[in-house]
Amino acid sequence: MKLSGTSAIVTGGASGLGGATAQALAKEGVKVALWDLNEDKGEEHAKALGGIFCKTNVAEEESVADALAKTVAAHGTPWILVNCAGIATAGKTVGKNGPHSLEMFKKTLDVNLAGTFNCIRLVAAEMEKNEPQDDGERGAIICTASVAAYEGQIGQAAYAASKAGVAGMTLPIARDLMNAGIRVNTIAPGIFWTPMLAGMDQKVQDALGAMVPFPKRLGRPDEYASLAVEMCKNTMINGAVFRIDGAIRMQPK
Repeated sequence: MKLSGTSAIVTGGASGLGGATAQALAKEGVKVALWDLNEDKGEEHAKALGGIFCKTNVAEEESVADALAKTVAAHGTPWILVNCAGIATAGKTVGKNGPHSLEMFKKTLDVNLAGTFNCIRLVAAEMEKNEPQDDGERGAIICTASVAAYEGQIGQAAYAASKAGVAGMTLPIARDLMNAGIRVNTIAPGIFWTPMLAGMDQKVQDALGAMVPFPKRLGRPDEYASLAVEMCKNTMINGAVFRIDGAIRMQPK
């Protein structure tokens, strides 16, 4: 895909993996729309990139539809969707306080899995309106899973289930959208530095990084972003789930 002059939507784009991806796409000449719940950071980052911000709850149909309408009005029909919005939850199936909260399990699936699909289905319907580029391409969609989809740790039943769902729906959605010329891929990061880790003690962060075979450190958001941009550019990448994890295979805890 030729990126310059196209437009992109990045969910969770106010910071972290999404923020870095939005920045990388903007450097390629892409007009970016940041969809996030964090208004302050979202507005600030969008302004710095010359893009727009839309306060968006990815799990709500009306919220996504409104954000999409605002995006199309500002930037035209999107060519790229990068799904980075998500939540991290933890809780044992049966813990000290009894069974895992069913409400929290459902919420994790609602945001991480249903929220990702909600954005895909609505944005892909808009992407179909694009005049195709080479090979008949009309769009590229990237989702974010996690190595927890394969090696979920103790207390990650809900999170691992949501991310396994994202990985599992990648190929069927790519097949659903193949005749429209829309590609769908997923990135499964290992232990990456994100705002969720920023509040942890440095010793804890260092210990997490030391678990990685090589390089022995936390992944950087710009490394995720670099892969996301290449997946947008390379038309032959479709229906795939890419691990980016320094060869880590998570232990039970």
